[in-house]
Amino acid sequence: MREREVKLAAPPTFRMADLADLADLADGLVAVPGEPLRFQTVYFDTADLRLVRWGCSLRHRSGEGWTAKLPAELDGPVLVRGEHLFGGEPDRPPEEALDLLRAYVRGAPLAPVARLRTVRRPVALLAGDGERLGEIVDDEVSVIDRGRLAARFREVEVEAAAGMSGELLDAVVERLRAVGAGAPDPTPKYVRALGPRALAPAEVVAGGAGDRGAPATVGDALRAALARSVVRLIRHDPGVALGEDPEDVHQARVATRRLRSDLRTFRSILEPEWTAALREELRWLGARLGAVRDSEVLLERLRARSAGLPSTDRVAADALFAELAGARDAAREALLAARRDQRFDRLLDRLVEAAVAPPLAPEAGRPAAGSLGEVLARPLAHLRRAVRDLGEEPPDDELHRVRILAKRCRYAAEDAAPALGGRAARLAAAAAGLQDVLGEHHDAVVAEAWLRERADRACTEEAEPAAAARLAFVTGELAGLELEAARAARAAWPAAWHELSRRKVSGWL
Repeated sequence: MREREVKLAAPPTFRMADLADLADLADGLVAVPGEPLRFQTVYFDTADLRLVRWGCSLRHRSGEGWTAKLPAELDGPVLVRGEHLFGGEPDRPPEEALDLLRAYVRGAPLAPVARLRTVRRPVALLAGDGERLGEIVDDEVSVIDRGRLAARFREVEVEAAAGMSGELLDAVVERLRAVGAGAPDPTPKYVRALGPRALAPAEVVAGGAGDRGAPATVGDALRAALARSVVRLIRHDPGVALGEDPEDVHQARVATRRLRSDLRTFRSILEPEWTAALREELRWLGARLGAVRDSEVLLERLRARSAGLPSTDRVAADALFAELAGARDAAREALLAARRDQRFDRLLDRLVEAAVAPPLAPEAGRPAAGSLGEVLARPLAHLRRAVRDLGEEPPDDELHRVRILAKRCRYAAEDAAPALGGRAARLAAAAAGLQDVLGEHHDAVVAEAWLRERADRACTEEAEPAAAARLAFVTGELAGLELEAARAARAAWPAAWHELSRRKVSGWL
């Protein structure tokens, strides 16, 4: 479920009965009061409140079961977040919920941290045709600590269903404020119940010290780079578990790649054995993410290519897509199994520690502005050397190697940009352009090779000669398109390299 709601403070003087008829806010809008509801909610978290500090929650509510909520996004006053429901006994969090929140919890034990008793007075908001547009709820909340009343507060929420427009939601909120409700306040109930400890930052914060403006030292630049990627990996892990959006696997894979690249770029200020061991663990996770991502990229690429084929050929291409989807699903199962391994929990713990306090050498204390140019110069020199060593018609694997080096150069330039300014930013953009062109070349080469291999198998695996011929013909059509795409990218990459090589872009290093 995708939850959209606005929370409002409710002073003692606020009365839902003062809410006037809402029909003037939208044609046919009807407000239908419901019977008061009473329920108890128990929130679970780790001893150090990892879930709440990352913006998540896990609760059991009487009559509703278990609910896990992922970090929210604010769209103006509107709180938008994923809400996932589970069954299970009230005193034991279900395994499915723990798996969803694995990257945040990382094997730490969960226990009740807040108990709330709520009296809820709901008002359903219905369209003229009876469609449920949302609900206004007036909640009186009692915080229970060791069986005794510890605090009380009240809040009003407007919960928007899919059919409620943003304009109508704003209008309902304004009407509530006109009759006495307070200003929007996105603070969840359990955060209020837990108090100041719940307001502490997460273990790792992207945009924290050393990542706002120019970093003071080289070590600050490294910590900021690691923090950005660790947060990216953890934030996208629930999406990896759900499997609803391929972008989550893509972003998690990018995070592992950036972490490995940054550890390599800054290796001169890190403890060598620690760095090598962490990079190897990241390779383990990245390989499993990559297997899913590569299958997904190839599948979507060939689907797009097939759109231009005659309709009879598109039907034959469905067999190719089914095979690729099967490979992707098998890779996904292997990825999910890796996520459930304690090795994954240990890796994330190490990454959290690395982002906060990596084992730095004394050289890490050098000023960033005067030293990051040297750090950036190394990956740029490797890239220049690789391009210089290319022949007139470089093999595909050598161009792929240049792409990898361009990516490392880009990541290093992005890490240095807060300290070095526009020069590093221009270099990062040019390296990204080269990476994109060579990435298209690599994707086309991989696709064409897969299609050739599949065409060969079609001649021996298909039971009917006619079916084998159709499949071989379609793979040939698609392989020809990929061959042309590879040729176009091969012809285009020198221009991208020329842009990166300009004195204004990289000549200052």
